[in-house]
Amino acid sequence: MSGQRKLFEEVGSDTAKPAAPQGGMIDQGRGGARGAIRIWLMVLFAMVMAMIVVGGLTRLTDSGLSITEWAPITGALPPMSEAAWQVEFDKYRQIPEYQLQNKGMSLSEFQFIYWWEWGHRQLGRVIGLVWAVGFFGFLVTKNIPTGWTGRLLLLGALGGLQGAIGWWMVSSGLSGEMLDVASYRLATHLGLAFVILGFIAWYVFMLGHDQRDLFQARRNREAKLFSMGTGLMHFAFLQILIGALVAGIDAGRNYTDWPLMGGAFIPPTPFEIEPVWRNFFENDGLVQFIHRMTGYALFIFGVIVWRRARKSPNADTRFRFNAVMAMMTLQMVLGIVTVIYSSPLHIAIVHQLGAVLLWVLIIRARFGAQYPRFQSVRGVA
Repeated sequence: MSGQRKLFEEVGSDTAKPAAPQGGMIDQGRGGARGAIRIWLMVLFAMVMAMIVVGGLTRLTDSGLSITEWAPITGALPPMSEAAWQVEFDKYRQIPEYQLQNKGMSLSEFQFIYWWEWGHRQLGRVIGLVWAVGFFGFLVTKNIPTGWTGRLLLLGALGGLQGAIGWWMVSSGLSGEMLDVASYRLATHLGLAFVILGFIAWYVFMLGHDQRDLFQARRNREAKLFSMGTGLMHFAFLQILIGALVAGIDAGRNYTDWPLMGGAFIPPTPFEIEPVWRNFFENDGLVQFIHRMTGYALFIFGVIVWRRARKSPNADTRFRFNAVMAMMTLQMVLGIVTVIYSSPLHIAIVHQLGAVLLWVLIIRARFGAQYPRFQSVRGVA
């Protein structure tokens, strides 16, 4: 016979233990090594950013056609002897760029541009290797979070496509039809680099939060501001592509007056090339004019988005769009300075870096509108 229970004794306290709380659907699935993958993606981000800078310098130094063959494996090794250097130089002397623009170039001058292009391609190989080692390492150890395998595989696929597009771009300058690479192919090459950079940035932002936190934050998403941020992102991407067209034909080194062009609002002879459609890719005056007008329109739309963001109840979201507005203003000033000084190498590359930073800040602000940071009723995050 059991003893008498105390008046305030909890029934069942001597036998049963409370069950641990069970998570919901958000907690199900493999969490994976989110922190390690995030660091790996940050390394890839830095390398892709460096790739864009090196690519810009390769273009500004007219080095892109110095290697006339696409050898993804054997091309990893540069010429190792005087005879090997002479072979590469002889190949370069067969293309129009040498015959019509660089005739009489010395071997040492050729080596200067060769190293720029070789370094650009070598960095691409290293990026591919870092992606492959990281992806397959996380895959084999089963550390990829649920739902992330396809996303990370996409980055590798885009990287492979980028290599193929890079050769497609270079081959346009070897065919004998033009001195430099086709500007629209250069724009495609640069545009895909920014797409890859954008995906990496978005994934880094997402992996900085637990899946549960993202679901909670999305309940407070600002749909209108997110939509406007998406529009701003697409608009900025269009301006980046047009900027690549400008770089492709060195249009930034002509018409150095501002705000006019050649003393007028519209540059002279904007449609002198036949057929007319070629002017939008090859006429330096028209291409630079379009770049300027698109820049003004982008800035105006940016102000509209920024004013809308100022109404956000979330302090962190407002701060992110403030950063976008500040960088957009700086980028416009850099663009004007680049034109006035006829696109010298050091200013032009800073302008390109500004485009990268603006691109990432827009994506960051858009992420903030989609997943607002938690803040107390006092507005403290």
